[in-house]
Amino acid sequence: MRRLRISAISYLNTAPLMWDFVHGGAGSAFDISYTLPSQCAAALREGSADIGIIPAAAYAAIPGLVILPGVAIASRRAVRSILLVSKVPVEKIRTVALDTSSMTSVALTKVLFARLWGGKQTFTAMAPDLEQMLEQHDAGLVIGDPALKVDRSRYHTYDLGTEWHRWTGKPFVYAFWAVRQAALQDTTLDLAAIFQESRNHGLQHENLDQIVGDWAPRLGLREVEVKNYLTDNIHYYLDPPCLDGLQLFYRHAHECGALPAAPRLRFLDVAKAAVS
Repeated sequence: MRRLRISAISYLNTAPLMWDFVHGGAGSAFDISYTLPSQCAAALREGSADIGIIPAAAYAAIPGLVILPGVAIASRRAVRSILLVSKVPVEKIRTVALDTSSMTSVALTKVLFARLWGGKQTFTAMAPDLEQMLEQHDAGLVIGDPALKVDRSRYHTYDLGTEWHRWTGKPFVYAFWAVRQAALQDTTLDLAAIFQESRNHGLQHENLDQIVGDWAPRLGLREVEVKNYLTDNIHYYLDPPCLDGLQLFYRHAHECGALPAAPRLRFLDVAKAAVS
């Protein structure tokens, strides 16, 4: 049996999910590479990776994927790392630069404009350089670690997790682990258990403190800010409320033309069978 290839994201919010792969023995069973969310999706689409922490939007666009159950990057209210940053109030925004490292956040931005803020905007894909974005546009979408460092006192800022929850009352799912169904024949490992246990170990108090200590100086943030983000803003469980929010997002995104129609959610059970 060959070693499965994992495509992971090099952001702070994935550090607890990757604990066993970095600090434990799980990593020895896989080949692991780190990239941006959109590139994780591309790796699965192209077959250069077998497992990826994919943007939720990618599930609607890549056939033949199976979700590893129970694990997600989600928020139940404010997320802090998905921001629409603007020079003007949201009702005056006409041009928006969209972070090219994102897929789900781009689709969510389009949904919120279409359903909540008024859909008369022009969207342009750009690299996530906020100053350049705002030189040419009214607003820019920034995600991940760069969003955590935005000086909100300088701009109108809209936390997309907050806006989604205020509108729908539901959590929002940004990403989850998915595996190419064709790759399942190449392993006998209990993938669901491996990835759930890694998340559980990463969220243990002493391990979370180590993550905070490692990442705070790397990002130039205070340790309390990093810990609050990982414990209060990010929700790491693909639970029933998150699944409800995910299905609602897929419906709105398809109706708004932001995504193709998503297939039914198919999960990997302990016997490696894809089930609904």
